[in-house]
Amino acid sequence: MESSSCRPPHTLRVSINDNSFFVDKCTLSENCEYFRALFQSGMKECREEEIQLHSVGAQGFVVLLQVLEGERPMLNSDQIVEAIECAAFLQVPALTKHLMNIINSENCLLMFHTAATYGVWELSHRSGLFIRDMYSDLREDVHTLPNKLVEYIESLLPSSYMAVCSHSPSTELLEDVQRTVCYLDEEYREWRVLTQLPGSTSTTMAGVAVLDNRLYIIGGVHDVSKKVVETGFCYDPAANKWSTICGPQQLRYNHTLTGHEGCLYAVGGEYNMKTLSTVERYRVSDGSWSFVSPLPFPAASVASAVAVNRMFICLWKGKGATDFYEYLFEQDKWLLVTTLIRQHSYGIYMVAHRDNLYVLRNGPCHDFLLCVIDCYNLTSGQWTAMSGHYGNSKGSLLTAVVRGDSVFTLSRHVTREYTVDDNRWRVKQEMEGFGRIGSIYTFLMRLPKATVSLMGNCRDLPQGQNLRDLRHYPKLSPQCSHKL
Repeated sequence: MESSSCRPPHTLRVSINDNSFFVDKCTLSENCEYFRALFQSGMKECREEEIQLHSVGAQGFVVLLQVLEGERPMLNSDQIVEAIECAAFLQVPALTKHLMNIINSENCLLMFHTAATYGVWELSHRSGLFIRDMYSDLREDVHTLPNKLVEYIESLLPSSYMAVCSHSPSTELLEDVQRTVCYLDEEYREWRVLTQLPGSTSTTMAGVAVLDNRLYIIGGVHDVSKKVVETGFCYDPAANKWSTICGPQQLRYNHTLTGHEGCLYAVGGEYNMKTLSTVERYRVSDGSWSFVSPLPFPAASVASAVAVNRMFICLWKGKGATDFYEYLFEQDKWLLVTTLIRQHSYGIYMVAHRDNLYVLRNGPCHDFLLCVIDCYNLTSGQWTAMSGHYGNSKGSLLTAVVRGDSVFTLSRHVTREYTVDDNRWRVKQEMEGFGRIGSIYTFLMRLPKATVSLMGNCRDLPQGQNLRDLRHYPKLSPQCSHKL
């Protein structure tokens, strides 16, 4: 890597104990705060061709070099400790980010404790959030940590399983009390109401995603005319308030909305009965939409997932083939990763767990109520057919959401939590179903206690609720020139 602020590339010998590494000075200067400060200090070390590091281990430095070369290594315990030590001493944001991307149930406690010890606070916090989401499974191990760290984990907000059905915009005269966003109360094993959708919002054929713990609803249609809702909507649970944002430049419905690193991506969809290949990115920081690289071909209802901080989609080609693409953010292009050839009747969905993509689809036409799963491992590049069939009538996997090592699914009759296994998903527990009709969007959010509604059971709301009782719902806070 070169930059105009660097002198011509020059190799530096870095010695750690009995190990030597030859690294381009510009690479170190551009990625490591320690070396940047050293090279700009004017000290004699900045002019030497060799430097000795005494505060980091060789294994950690190897991991650092791998990450700077674009690799995504999976690490054992010793490598994790030395990599965190290296990230702390040399101040390497790219290494810290990689460590955050590979947090899992096997290394989260080690990551949390070690990062807290070395003061890598962003990694410590991210690990703590992961532990909080798996607290019931990790409780005994958590309490082996120092008390201050245990108290910190217990102070964090856990992720809640959320759901909202497809609804067209309503009017004051025909307000629908079922137009609500709900959360699963896992203690009481039932669904409860969090907030009502604003009257102008449509979740019918809309894009729904969570980014930085805010819920976004983009597009959607008014009715069978498929007139598109032009304004976007955002719900902030911390403020318990809805606001509006500008919609995409290309009006669209039946599209996929994905949140990633401060941006929303509106992928494909339809407009005026025409399937789209365009993709738009919304930067939350400046509230602007812009076009990015289009899809390889037009597609609607695109399945997507983010695994180890990489964004993937799958596009149905026909004749039993589905192509899987990764969006390369820095290059702004779609890269074909793999192709799965499987016959299925209808429906396809995708979720991510660790470095695995799980592709969920309905079974053969004669058995379409059963779901089958294929798993693609990003590290090995290998496909595995998961054992067993999963019944849609007892919990639709086509609304699956992953939290920690659990997968949550729901239907009108049952909400089911699976434990993710290498070879199959095993049922962990069953709770109350989501008793609503229509298409369902599911997602995770962290809900401050103050925002949790006291309106009771989601299933019973329509029978015992009248419109005047909805006066305590949060109101809209406009943040865009669009009028509702």
